[in-house]
Amino acid sequence: MDTRAVLRIGHSPDPDDAFMWWPLLELNGQPPRVASSRFRIVAVPADIEDLNQRAMRGEDLLEISAFSCATYSRIAARYALTACGSSVGNGYGPKVVAREPRTVASLRGAHIAIPGQGTTAFVVTSLLLGPGAFRATVVPFKEIPARVAAGEFDAGVVIHEGQLTFADEGLVLVEDLGRWWHSQFGLPLPLGANGVLRALDDRHGAGTMAEVAELLEQSVRYALSHREESIRYALTFAEGMTEALADEFIGMYVNSWTLDYGPTGRLAVRTLLDRAADAGLLPRVEAPEFVGGAQ
Repeated sequence: MDTRAVLRIGHSPDPDDAFMWWPLLELNGQPPRVASSRFRIVAVPADIEDLNQRAMRGEDLLEISAFSCATYSRIAARYALTACGSSVGNGYGPKVVAREPRTVASLRGAHIAIPGQGTTAFVVTSLLLGPGAFRATVVPFKEIPARVAAGEFDAGVVIHEGQLTFADEGLVLVEDLGRWWHSQFGLPLPLGANGVLRALDDRHGAGTMAEVAELLEQSVRYALSHREESIRYALTFAEGMTEALADEFIGMYVNSWTLDYGPTGRLAVRTLLDRAADAGLLPRVEAPEFVGGAQ
């Protein structure tokens, strides 16, 4: 009988998250590639905005969870950031797209489909255009390209694989938020973050948060060093994507930044949260806490 405690890991149902975390899971009756003597890891795939909202509500909190970096300031009392597991765009990121060419300025007052109020994509769009300068409607991220193409919205903010496939719907790029962010601050754009529940040290003993962060880093390292095997699993979350496209997307968001934010990545997180707080978009967090990695 397995007496290990169960830890649930919430992640978005897209290939980069699946690529990172599958080594922690029992699959097809086989033990995990990265195993713990104390914990059994169970995956909880969910839309990133659902994970954001779950963390903010504070109900049935997942022990480990992905969430948008911009959500962290609202959940910092519950979660610490893990040094690994982030999705960082270095000069690229979510994209504002439309049916026809238009300027960024023309989007002020426009009706824009967004993937969630808690997403980094929404916060950075608000910094780009100005807080409250456009009408935002939350739409499931997979539906945004088609609904913009159908004329339901003036523009949309695409995340995940939509960053690579929006042209398939006949849409054109208005602005790449990661490019804009880098032009303003000279920093990469931290998009998805990963966190560990602060209560774990009380539940399972001092040092548990750090132990879990180490497991997560081992998982990412295994995935990167067994890329072909990892991509095969990730393809089960790559609906409608070719293997080549999934590989390209994974390469964008599972890389050295994912292993550890490092000093530049940590500065980018602080800058995002500070700039959003300055604009009144987020409550202020003085010092984001990171668990694991190079301190």
